[in-house]
Amino acid sequence: MRAVLMAGGSGTRLRPLTCDLPKPMVPILNRPIAEHIVNLLKRHGIEEIIATLHYLPDVMRDYFQDGSEFGVQMTYAVEEDQPLGTAGCVKNIAELLDDTFFVISGDSITDFDLSAAVKFHKEQGSKATLVLTRVPNPIEFGVVITDEDQRIKRFLEKPSTSEIFSDTVNTGTYILEPEVLKYLPANQESDFSKDLFPLLLEKGEPMYGYVAEGYWCDVGHLDAYREAQYDGLDRKVHLDYAYEEHSPGIWVGQNTYIDPSAKIQTPALIGDNCRIGARVCIEAGTVIGDNVTVGADADLKRPIVWNGAIVGEEAHLRACVAARGVRVDRRAHVLEGAVVGSLSTVGEEAQISPAVRVWPSKKIESGATLNINLIWGHAAQRNLFGQRGVSGLANIDITPEFAVKLGAAYGSTLKPGASVTVSRDQRSISRMVSRSLIAGLMSVGTNVQNLEATAIPLARSIVPTLSVEGGIHVRLHPERTDSLLIEFFDEKGINISKAREKKIEGAYFKEDFRRAQIEEIGNMAYPSQVLDLYSTGFENHLNVEAIRCSNSKVVIDYSYAVSGAVLPVLLAKFGCDAVVLNASLRQTAPSTEERENLLQQLGQVVEALRANFGVQVSANGEQLILVDETGGQIRGELLNALMTHMILTTNPRGTVVVPVHSSSAVEHIARRHDGKVIRTKANPTALMEACQANQNVVLGGSGEMGFIFPQLHPGFDAMFCIAKVIEMLTVQEQSLAQIRSDVPRVCHKTYTVRCPWTVKGALMRHLVETHPGDNLELVDGVKIFDRPHQEDSWVLILPDAGEPMVHIFANSTDREWVDGSLMQYRKYVQDFVQEQEGGNSISLAES
Repeated sequence: MRAVLMAGGSGTRLRPLTCDLPKPMVPILNRPIAEHIVNLLKRHGIEEIIATLHYLPDVMRDYFQDGSEFGVQMTYAVEEDQPLGTAGCVKNIAELLDDTFFVISGDSITDFDLSAAVKFHKEQGSKATLVLTRVPNPIEFGVVITDEDQRIKRFLEKPSTSEIFSDTVNTGTYILEPEVLKYLPANQESDFSKDLFPLLLEKGEPMYGYVAEGYWCDVGHLDAYREAQYDGLDRKVHLDYAYEEHSPGIWVGQNTYIDPSAKIQTPALIGDNCRIGARVCIEAGTVIGDNVTVGADADLKRPIVWNGAIVGEEAHLRACVAARGVRVDRRAHVLEGAVVGSLSTVGEEAQISPAVRVWPSKKIESGATLNINLIWGHAAQRNLFGQRGVSGLANIDITPEFAVKLGAAYGSTLKPGASVTVSRDQRSISRMVSRSLIAGLMSVGTNVQNLEATAIPLARSIVPTLSVEGGIHVRLHPERTDSLLIEFFDEKGINISKAREKKIEGAYFKEDFRRAQIEEIGNMAYPSQVLDLYSTGFENHLNVEAIRCSNSKVVIDYSYAVSGAVLPVLLAKFGCDAVVLNASLRQTAPSTEERENLLQQLGQVVEALRANFGVQVSANGEQLILVDETGGQIRGELLNALMTHMILTTNPRGTVVVPVHSSSAVEHIARRHDGKVIRTKANPTALMEACQANQNVVLGGSGEMGFIFPQLHPGFDAMFCIAKVIEMLTVQEQSLAQIRSDVPRVCHKTYTVRCPWTVKGALMRHLVETHPGDNLELVDGVKIFDRPHQEDSWVLILPDAGEPMVHIFANSTDREWVDGSLMQYRKYVQDFVQEQEGGNSISLAES
């Protein structure tokens, strides 16, 4: 006897599990539904099986091949052009069906006695026998009524509540004689329940219903899918398990290691080649596929985990489904009814809320909470904007598609017909992304002033002159060579406020875009004289005569990015000799190690040429590292102090703006010159805003972020900084090495500690509550002045804006105190995190 296995379904109600898998190949207890059906047929002596395929046919063919490994003979009939329906696909293979045959659905789990059904069919002389079962809620199924002899009198496919007249339903399993197929048209879509069976009733053909005893579950939706797994584990259905029963109710595959400290409740199933870590808790009902790794202290409450998944340490999975190759990182939560599609990643401490579906190959960012289905796009992020702008892996996170959507989101927050600038560095990836941003902007009716490849200081300086609402700049990320950074300016050239960022994020995530009519599409223009305007401002804010008299020789290393190549032209106008190194453009930025090697070479060239100093320019013209005449490097806090010293020597009683974590050397220097120091939040926008908002600001920034000269423009500008250094060295008649020796010696150290997103707020609150208010400063993070009457001795605990960690800074003229404080607060934060995750609290005295 032959059987036709109906295996063409795409299983749309099982999405995202069936995005890359036909419904019959979805696993139940780590084996496809179709394999359980094949095993059932084989148990009843049916070993010739014809599978009808349509959706992703190769998946099933590749798995079963000729069927010999499964003890059956498999052949396949593929509906190439269009689906022919349940009956049409069987009509299509009528020449292979010359005797009584079975038709069985490929998306149900059952253990019906098929032999008894065949016997009934024969005894009744039936032309078509429907295998029926009784269910509590028949709305989802075809309802059938039979007479006392089990002959079918009436049926209705998927009735409404008012149409229910029986709890006996059609299971999609039929025993048919080949002659009934003559009632079906060839090569046309037709259905058993809607077309063939009503016609057989009308013709008076003998058609019977066999009410089968046993288990049956139509795996038509995600709840039913989970229920079938749990029923299989509870032995409510007779299935062939793929693994040996290691102990009563626990099935474990070959080459699987389970740490002795792991706790497993029955029933549970764990596949081949798995690794279950220390203290893992696996509750009853859990199904774990082959080649799965579960990290230490993970908590699994009835999840269904498919092959190749990775579950991180302390992750929590609750009655969810994690499909093939899913990665759930440390301390992430996937809650009840959630489904994570194949090859997706759930980041550290992220949470997927109940019943949320994630389509395949998506990324949930660390710390994010996902409350809606993630279907389009590639990632779910905590926020679109980070510490400075929007950043992500080039052509992976920041793609053309992403940029079009981001441009449209930004443009939708502006008035129709508004204008913005768009600029970039010279690299091809930045050109590609900027063009996509422009397309998105124009699609919502925003006009674009395209500055093309322009150093970011020039781009900022030109914004106020063009009557635009703001600007966008695209460049390689200054700190991550594989990433892009997209920054947004306001009408002054300052990075936009957090409130503006939130508006853009809202438009982006809600896809609330304004769509312009054809006549409203934005226009694009190319402003001229950008360099001339910048050069004029450049000259107006320098002591040009001093620079001309200096006869300075400066060595400039561009690190294979020519973004600041305008500088040698400007310096040449002032009679300076600029020696340029590594000015050729490279599409990829130098690695950290390569940049350090270039710095060493720069120092050697400065000494060999007896230059006044050298400088390495980076971040598309924003940041720099100085090298003095002896080849010594000046960077970070030392650079910050040196620039403060020089600028306040030239401008006594001036104001300097620095981030909250900067060394107190700036205060030492300010006191020497009767100057003032303003500290801001540790982000570029706060620095730029403070430089504009306060009077008599002569310098802003830091050695890491770059320096702001607010009289010129509101942004960081390494090119102007170099010219200013030449001017100040000439006026002050000193070398960099001499000025360096005058800088106060302050010990300033930092340490980074992991701190989950959910603990950061509690940590900050606890620090505030356990320290006297007079000893605290709350500009950004919590700064603690632990030594009475010593303002230069402090510890700062600063939460990271983009990662689950905090940074600890310790500052003092007393090196021993700095080392001790850094160790003390590092242990305090680590203990607090540990105690919070354990549900307890901690005091500083205990740490």
